[in-house]
Amino acid sequence: MEWFLKYRVNIVLFIATACTTYYVNGPWYSGTIMTILFSHEMGHFIMCRKYNVESSLPFFIPVPFPPFGTFGAVIKMQGIIPNKRALFDIGAAGPLVGLVLALPAVIIGLHLSEVRALTATEAAHSLGLGEPLLFKLLSRLVVGKVPEGLDVFLHPVAFAGWAGLFVTALNLLPIGQLDGGHIIYALLGRKSEIVYRVGVLAFCAMAIFYSPGFILFAMLLLLFGFRHPAPADEYTGLDVKRKFLGVLIFIIFVVCFTPVPLKLEMP
Repeated sequence: MEWFLKYRVNIVLFIATACTTYYVNGPWYSGTIMTILFSHEMGHFIMCRKYNVESSLPFFIPVPFPPFGTFGAVIKMQGIIPNKRALFDIGAAGPLVGLVLALPAVIIGLHLSEVRALTATEAAHSLGLGEPLLFKLLSRLVVGKVPEGLDVFLHPVAFAGWAGLFVTALNLLPIGQLDGGHIIYALLGRKSEIVYRVGVLAFCAMAIFYSPGFILFAMLLLLFGFRHPAPADEYTGLDVKRKFLGVLIFIIFVVCFTPVPLKLEMP
């Protein structure tokens, strides 16, 4: 009972988000996306515990309308990060663990998806998905070339996997206190502020001129995306293994990101 009282907000938000994701896309989507989001945040949480950085359990964010039923989840770090290696590991763990689960979700979901012509009703109300390079590659490998006049009608598991790639890409933006911001600071130290400024301005320009759906997120980045608190030891650098992994992670960002994630298909 004491444990429940301590984490009651986390538990209530988890249940609420399970309900909203179930409401917008059913049990297969809900179970898959909740697993991906939970694993992402627990990757951060476990690394925080490894480096004795105090942090909360995940707080899920329920949203009772389509297309996702959630704005994801966050943990709150309350302790001081000891050094750049700890900062890198904490920042990288979430996206990597989430990606490990998102990839099989995409592959399994694509196997379960239908390739067919949309009905008139579906065509009038369908929501097109932007295809990041990684999703496009997996789709080509699993489904093959889609004949003219047909579409891939995604299974809810595939949609959850796509959303997992989308969440991974957003978190890996090299800005402020996003996961990508942690990784860039660990790699570049205080020089990362230049990357943050360029990243925020570039993202805002994209939101204004190319993808208005990102405007709210861009406004949040304008408020919180320019600075990053320094770890206790900001002079000890990363080893070669982490530097190589950092390069790989930003390749993952490129292949998972799409500038126009959602688009209304007109009949």
